Amino acid sequence: MSENRYGMTKVGDLMKRGAEFLSCEYPIICGAMTWVSEPRLVSSVCNSGAFACLAGGNMPPDLLESQINETQSLTNGPFAVNLITIAPAYKKQLDMVCSRKHPIIIFAGSFPRQNEIDKAKKAGAKVLCFASTRSIADRMIRYGADGIILEGSEAGGHIGHVSAMVLLQQILFKFGDKLPVFVAGGIGTGRMMAHVLLMGAAGVQLGTRFVMTHECIAHPNFKLMFKNAQARDAVSTPQYDSSLPVVAVRALRNDAQKEFGQLQLRLLKEISSGKTTRENAQEEVEKFWIGALKKAVIDGDIKKGSVMAGQSVGLADEIKSVKELIAELVADASSEMERLASILGYSFSF
Repeated sequence: MSENRYGMTKVGDLMKRGAEFLSCEYPIICGAMTWVSEPRLVSSVCNSGAFACLAGGNMPPDLLESQINETQSLTNGPFAVNLITIAPAYKKQLDMVCSRKHPIIIFAGSFPRQNEIDKAKKAGAKVLCFASTRSIADRMIRYGADGIILEGSEAGGHIGHVSAMVLLQQILFKFGDKLPVFVAGGIGTGRMMAHVLLMGAAGVQLGTRFVMTHECIAHPNFKLMFKNAQARDAVSTPQYDSSLPVVAVRALRNDAQKEFGQLQLRLLKEISSGKTTRENAQEEVEKFWIGALKKAVIDGDIKKGSVMAGQSVGLADEIKSVKELIAELVADASSEMERLASILGYSFSF
């Protein structure tokens, strides 16, 4: 096998399936982070041989379309558009992305309906869906997803409640031979990437570590909080009552976490009294997070804003370029393969 741009060949075969699926050199996905995964970061990742997702967030469709155009002007590499199914602008975003026949669509936030996956596929897109439980993975595959992103509760932002360690056994081991499964949640090093590839993963998704790059537009205060944080500082929000189902959010401890708890209590009272509906309350919750995240990422208010981060923040203590980060991940994965071969006294064939 010929050498890639970093001179690494050791993990080439293990990366082949995911790389071909994503049409890139390295199946390392920079996950979609609202306000963070914008054209500059996305294009930088793609231009370095990996793959990235443009975050739809709750952008008006025309603004999202302009960001797609801007990203395409900055890179010739493929990238995904990530759509949050619980965002108020979601359906209009989906219509726009399908009309453009964008090659890869990722559904996030909750799970899409069958007809929404059908619509994306009829427009010629490959569809990736998140799965935070085995039952969700079953459903998404039944609905026609072309690939699955297994996301453990260690991840940042909106998360499920099951750790990646368990999901590897429940989802990757069951479905990994049937379709590409990418692993997200707690992945922060090339060594760990090597191990999940050996388990059968098609690739990995990282978010937190890509925040700590020069190309990321996040405010210096945001990055400094990442640099100083420990893994245990990234905590998930609770759900107080089933009458207001909320998707847990993992972020660094600050006033925004406390304000969210107060918001839930207020909305629960309003639902109980008939002052608002559950659907309106859920929409208010999402608007809170979108606004709170902007405060932190763009304005640098790390006290009142939401500093969403995965537990891998404990591994993100240095700011480097996107190219350097990807080179490090690939090199460390290759070194880990060599270390394992030495321990096992076995010569891997690549």
